[in-house]
This record gives sequence, structure tokens and C-alpha cells, in this order.
Amino acid sequence: MIQISKPQIGEEEIQAVSDVLKSGIIASGPKVKEFEKNFADYLGVKNAIAVANGTCAIHAALFGAEIQKGDKVITTPFTFIATANSILHIGAVPIFVDIEPETFNISPDLIEEALKQDKNKEIKAILPVHLFGLCCDMEKILNIAEKYNVKVIEDSAQAHGAKFKNKMAGTFGDIGTFSMYATKNITTGEGGMVTTDNDKVADNIRKFINHGSEKTYYHTILGYNYRTTDIEAAIGIVQLKKLDSFNKKRRENAEHLIKTLSKYDWLVLPQCGDKYYHIYHQFTVRVKNGLRDELLKYLTEVKIGSKVFYPIPIHKQPLYENLYSDLSFPEAERASKEVLSLPVHPGLTEDDLKYIEEAFYKFSGRI
Repeated sequence: MIQISKPQIGEEEIQAVSDVLKSGIIASGPKVKEFEKNFADYLGVKNAIAVANGTCAIHAALFGAEIQKGDKVITTPFTFIATANSILHIGAVPIFVDIEPETFNISPDLIEEALKQDKNKEIKAILPVHLFGLCCDMEKILNIAEKYNVKVIEDSAQAHGAKFKNKMAGTFGDIGTFSMYATKNITTGEGGMVTTDNDKVADNIRKFINHGSEKTYYHTILGYNYRTTDIEAAIGIVQLKKLDSFNKKRRENAEHLIKTLSKYDWLVLPQCGDKYYHIYHQFTVRVKNGLRDELLKYLTEVKIGSKVFYPIPIHKQPLYENLYSDLSFPEAERASKEVLSLPVHPGLTEDDLKYIEEAFYKFSGRI
């Protein structure tokens, strides 16, 4: 079976975990601090705060941005549900904006349209998601945010090392967030990170993720236990050193897939311009002519992992549909019926890529 994703764990990660276990410090300790420093240095930001997972990271970022109960936050309906759920958890209201059909990312033009309609100035932030490893157009989004005086929190859960105009995801807005889940370009199993250049915001987030504590047994705000551990951080330290090589291999695999699959007019392959450095967290295609589910079934039969990210837009989820039943986001809805992600991870071999190529050739002969 060629897996859709595969964590790239080597002997270095195993040894790093073993060393932590032998040290006797297995909760949050020196390895967490080291991972935070290394992550901040990699991105070129002043602060990185390690947390338990990517959802915690978004929740903490919204707190750091001082989003209050009843505030509104613009985001995309075409992403993993944690993005919108985090807005609800802080007591705010998600304002969904449709996506660009070419990139699957939130449309800057529609962001501005939503802000123009916000006569009571209830929208306080934009939460763009760099989906599948491709940055949003952050130049347009930042210009809009400045024009309307709203904050920007980047969901970079799928964009470790992705760039827009040679600047990394997670460094554009007021705050950036990352996930280190097992499928991500680097992993700590679970885990996440919050990034910011604002020291005051960073201090508030550090309190928020540690029971609201400024110092031991002294609590000034209502916080959570969103801490991560030295075990996870030890893995992250090693993984971060490999990130650029992982991304390079993903890009090479993606280029191979684009070259071999471009002959099929029923596929729309990933697109991005020179301004973007795509790191292919997922290699996501559109399958036209209503063939998506048939292709998914066929690939499963021939033991090639593929998956639909995401089959139900957030506004159509049972949790949300009563709140947004009168709204339609046609591009997100169309994407949910057409997208399919294929293996692109660094563990793919030449034989794997050849097998995928042959499978598509055989499928094309059946339709």
C-alpha cells in the first residue's frame, strides 16, 4: 500500500526521545525551550510558543489577539474544522468567505467585500489558512487588514516552510500558528506552535497555555493546560533540521506527478505562480466530469492511498449548518465534490511514483 502520508521518523528521533526518557524530565522542560528557540530562528521571528496541538495554537492566538466574546473573525469554510471551532471556543463568530478556485485559499477580494458590509465594525480579525502547503496572497490580505484596522492570524498548520514572495508562512500577520500532527511536513506526533514578533502578546499566550500562571501557583487570568512535553519537543528539534530536505523532496515528487498527470484533461493539477513556494503538504487535484469518487475507489483497489480534503465544507457540517443554512459558498462546495489528494510525501520511491503513473494510465483507459 502506498500511503497518502507517512511520518519520516529516523534513528535520530528515536535516540532523541530515548535521551529525554533517560533524563527524567519528560514534561515541559529544556527541550521545549530549545525547540521554541530553533523554530523562531528558522522563521526569523522573535517568539515561538510550543503547545499541545494546532487547535490549541489557534485558540491561544485568538486570545493573544484579544478577540472577545461576540467579535467576528473572517475565515474560510474550506479547511479542517479546528480553524472555525477555535473561533467559537474563544466566544467569537466565524464569518466565512469563499475560496479562489485555482488555489483553494480564501479570496482576498471577498474578504474585503465582507469588511465593507461590516457597518458596525464587529469584525476584528482575518484568519487565513495556507491550505495544502500553499500560502494565501498575504500582500493583498495585509493591505486589506491595514485598511480596515483588523488583525491577521495565520493558520499555517499545513505550511511549514511555505513562502510568499520569499517570506515564510506564519511570519506575515500579528500571530502565526502551526500544527505538528503526524501527517504534517514535520511532526511531533501531536503538537503545535504559536509565533509572533510582539513580546507582550507572546507573554500573554504563555500565560494562557499554562493555566493563566505568571509564576508557579500565581494565576492572573483564566488559562488552559495547552503545554507540550520534552518528549515531543525532542522529536521536533530533529524534524526541524530535516524540514528543508523534506520539502525539497515533496516538491520533486509533485513536479514528477505534474509532468506525468498533465496529459489527462479530466484532471486539474495544483497551480501556483512565481510568488509562491509551495511545499505540498498535500498534492491536491480536481477531478472533473464527476469522476472523483470513481477514481478514489479505483486507487483504493490498487492500493494507492488517496483522500478527500475536505468532503464537507465547514458551513455544511451538522455543527454549523443551522447557523449558516441561508449561506452558500459555491467554490468551497464545488471543491468538496471534486478534490482528491494523492501521495506526495518524502518517503515515496521511484517505483511508487511509477506505479501511480501506471495506475492513472489504466484508469484513464476505463473511462
